Amino acid sequence: KKKMEDKAHKRSFAEEKSYFENVGPCKWRIKQGYMPHMRVPGTFYVNDALRHQVLEEVQMFSDGSGAGGFIPALQQIANVASLPGIVGSSLGMPDLHSGYGFAIGNVAAFDMSDPDAVVSPGGVGFDINCGVRLVRTNLDLKDVKDVKEQLAQTLFDHIPVGVGSQGVIPTTMRDLDDALEMGLDWSVREGYAWAEDKEHCEEYGRMLNADPSKVSMRAKKRGIPQLGTLGAGNHYAEIQVVDEIYDSYAASRMGIDREGQVCILIHSGSRGLGHQVATDALVKMERAMARDKIHVNDRQLACARINSPEGQEYLAGMAAAANYAWVNRQSMTFLVRQAFGKMFNSTPDDLDMHVVYDVSHNIAKIEEHIVNGRPKTLLVHRKGSTRAFPPHHPLIPVDYQFTGQPVLIGGTMGTASYVLTGTEQGMAETFGSTCHGAGRALSRSKSRKELGYLEVLRSLESKGISIRVASPKLVTEEAPESYKDVDQVVETCHAAGISKKCIKLRPIAVIKG
Repeated sequence: KKKMEDKAHKRSFAEEKSYFENVGPCKWRIKQGYMPHMRVPGTFYVNDALRHQVLEEVQMFSDGSGAGGFIPALQQIANVASLPGIVGSSLGMPDLHSGYGFAIGNVAAFDMSDPDAVVSPGGVGFDINCGVRLVRTNLDLKDVKDVKEQLAQTLFDHIPVGVGSQGVIPTTMRDLDDALEMGLDWSVREGYAWAEDKEHCEEYGRMLNADPSKVSMRAKKRGIPQLGTLGAGNHYAEIQVVDEIYDSYAASRMGIDREGQVCILIHSGSRGLGHQVATDALVKMERAMARDKIHVNDRQLACARINSPEGQEYLAGMAAAANYAWVNRQSMTFLVRQAFGKMFNSTPDDLDMHVVYDVSHNIAKIEEHIVNGRPKTLLVHRKGSTRAFPPHHPLIPVDYQFTGQPVLIGGTMGTASYVLTGTEQGMAETFGSTCHGAGRALSRSKSRKELGYLEVLRSLESKGISIRVASPKLVTEEAPESYKDVDQVVETCHAAGISKKCIKLRPIAVIKG
């Protein structure tokens, strides 16, 4: 019956396109009515180069050649616009692609004062507080060029990688509970962090509403052995060099002052623990939806009222998983500092290995924003999207008050990464949010079918990039060809004014799971 209904509702591609209108540079609106019960319009940001990829997804869906069970990202954005309590617009960043419930690259804010407003784990993602951290050094390309292979191997030896990888940071259940509650404060206490690392971390590396008792024993058992591990999939540690500086004042505030300067980018999240927190919450929320008679367009949008027991429990568990992810990235920072110290016969301090910034791109947070000219307290879901607060915002570090918050955009294996800064326009239009990376263009299975792994390795070698990878299969899944063009994604954000280009980095060595 459902298939027959879907066929009856299916529109031609031309009809689908009639719901999208261009409303500004790189900015498009999805009109209400595109999907049932939309409470607000949708908005998505794409330039000409990216637009055809987003529309191609819609066209394939209209033609019946859709992508493996996922509905197109633009329809997912419109479905999110139908959730109770949503304000402003359901937003899609330029690296947008379809995901579980919410599209990846979707931002949605819910009014905390609305008793019907919801929180949805699909709006955060399974890898809670997956995020990126940039560490600078005072080394130059000339210092590392001849030892690049040994350096890549040393990092690979120091950082546990791969699907089931186990950490080298000794952790008992009591340690884990402390880490879940304290976040980076635990790392500082245990000697894995410098006190100033916290200053350059979103939320100072600790969400205060975290409650370890709201994390199931199963999640904790998955988390204990994995602290300080990279994991698999799109996670990586890269040694990079500064390729271009667009804003020398902002870059200098970050301690980056020349092309060729060596940095390290770490991209990882909350591992099996965060995944389990999300899975546990989805089961409970399905029951809460039946009880509270919450109707959604797609059952993957399982949600609960923010102030319901299920909503509060998820937020406390999610915050604990977010703290775990910060501790995880910090533990890897500790290992990276050790590896560099050993390699260059120096100390991390003498190598100036300070954290530039650490941002999350899978999280829901309570923030103050202006909606229709009035201040409101909102629960902002960012899934595959990065917070990008403007200059003078009280929640960004003193060092960045005049530049705006650094926004770290991780490229894909072998492509550029970027540092952007937040803008006032982004604060007004996107709840202070921007893109998070390149965004997939091919599914993992399609990447494996279409790309040979030796070919991908040869291509990286020709660009002068050393690679260490735990699983060859991943090389094809994560090849640059599997993703959208990160340069176009960043150009779109810059042209739309939702964030501003500051630094471009290129990889010289990649460590992957």
